[in-house]
Amino acid sequence: MDELLKKVRNIEIKTRGAVNNLFAGEYHAAFKGRGMSFAEVREYHTGDDVRDIDWNVTARLSRPYVKVFEEERELTVMLLVDVSGSLDFGSGPTSQRELLTEVAATLACSASRNKDKVGVIFFSDHIEKFIPPQKGRRHILRIIRELLEYQPKSRRTDVAAALDELMRVMRRRCIAFVLSDFLCPIEAMRQPLMVAARRHDVVALRMADLRMQSLPDVGLLRLRDAETGHEVYVDTSSRSQRQHFAAAAALRSKQWHDLLASLRVDCAEINAETDYVSVLQTLFAKRSRWVS
Repeated sequence: MDELLKKVRNIEIKTRGAVNNLFAGEYHAAFKGRGMSFAEVREYHTGDDVRDIDWNVTARLSRPYVKVFEEERELTVMLLVDVSGSLDFGSGPTSQRELLTEVAATLACSASRNKDKVGVIFFSDHIEKFIPPQKGRRHILRIIRELLEYQPKSRRTDVAAALDELMRVMRRRCIAFVLSDFLCPIEAMRQPLMVAARRHDVVALRMADLRMQSLPDVGLLRLRDAETGHEVYVDTSSRSQRQHFAAAAALRSKQWHDLLASLRVDCAEINAETDYVSVLQTLFAKRSRWVS
């Protein structure tokens, strides 16, 4: 337990700087509230819209008063977190799962700082765990603890299942970050993504590793599918084999980007070799330009 608390504290400290850098206005600007809500009434001034006059107050005080509205800022953020086996891979000191954990913790802490509710759906090829949205530091620390320690029952991936669950548990509009390597059939995601994006503000964050995009020239190499356990041997000394692998990876990446673009779902690709804060800053800055 002491070791777990230490890990939670380390993640909290590590992400604090990322939160400070990333959300110096970008988060608030990129994600708007649900609409306008009534705040107060004040005396009518020249130029005010007569449609905003509160006739009950005006009649009672014998002079015109108007209703004042303000943005309903509180948001709900849902993190759809892939816990399948393929995320255990990492060609460097950081695995994709560790990277995902840090990104998810940063998003959770940032939303909490903005006084938004945060919830989590852990998924593999089925729903592993659901944490309902809440506010507060204790809740965020629970999320970080689960991100660090949760042990999935399955090693496979089904993003569609997570999106279906999102639609089931979240009736009101929310911001849904899908954090995954998206190693499942691309077309199987189309319909669930389209449906989810109509109700919610969906953002797809793809965890990647450079070694998943190209093979080194190291001779005969045994490759094992982390989700199915299937093994194959690949002769990486063959240029054609390396080119075939790289072309297949590039095609899959293009298909993923094309799908999200066709559905107008914002997305970004994150790997351990890049600064994920900069990637998110760029994404959110782009959003804030067209949201405003």
